[in-house]
Amino acid sequence: MSLAEFLESVPPSQMRQIEKIVTVSSSQYAGVRYSLTTPEIRLHCGHANCGGLRIFRCSDGGPSVNHAKDGFSFDYVTYVCSNCQETQKIFAIASRVDDAMSRTGSCYKFGELPAYGPPTPSRLLDLIGPDRDLFLSGRRCESQGLGIGAFSYYRRVVENQKDRILDRIIKTAETLNTPESVLENLRQAKEETQFVKAMNLARDAMPDGLKIKGHNPLTLLHAALSQGLRAEDDETCLELSHAIRVVLADLSDRMGQLLKDTRELHEAISFLMKIRAEKSS
Repeated sequence: MSLAEFLESVPPSQMRQIEKIVTVSSSQYAGVRYSLTTPEIRLHCGHANCGGLRIFRCSDGGPSVNHAKDGFSFDYVTYVCSNCQETQKIFAIASRVDDAMSRTGSCYKFGELPAYGPPTPSRLLDLIGPDRDLFLSGRRCESQGLGIGAFSYYRRVVENQKDRILDRIIKTAETLNTPESVLENLRQAKEETQFVKAMNLARDAMPDGLKIKGHNPLTLLHAALSQGLRAEDDETCLELSHAIRVVLADLSDRMGQLLKDTRELHEAISFLMKIRAEKSS
């Protein structure tokens, strides 16, 4: 693969064969020098002026790379967002030239900062609040295929933040004119200290606007968490972890969008009522 593909998409602790890993130069005094290629790469930039996929460029010249006979070269390579000029991505890598004629070589990724993995939606991080770091630890485990680790982190986050999640659901349900009986079930679920009992109370208490393809997201989460407790293999836990994250992300997005739409509607109505009152006076 190309070095750009490697930096963009390969998780840490992985080795890959890289085509055209270096550029070659020579001088009368220094002899042949192999320099790491530093291609443009496309990464997510979370800066306020970006908020999406942007081109990153290496901020330094390519470091020297050893030939295979001399072992690996160890380097930190820093990339900067070309749009905001502020967000950095730092890669810790080991590289070497395996074949000087074709300029192919090997590259190992020790790690990167910020950590490897797709960006986590801001609404989801806001929903889980105090357990943000635990969730991101689970996200890193998931991205590296560590199913049991990811599941353990996600389960802890969901159970720890039960009240916070239910609070947000209740707030959203109130804006949707949800029947009082449904709201009362959600409030009782929040007061219940045992997670399983809380989920059972909330099983039939979910506004249609928050359901995912007709299913209560809390019931889906409960089913995944219950299944995971019985799972013994990493692969099953990885699939369950993915499902938990996707459901949480969808739920947080639905609530955020509904609250935003409701707020904008109230503001629009208030504005029009004010205009109407001014014309009438």
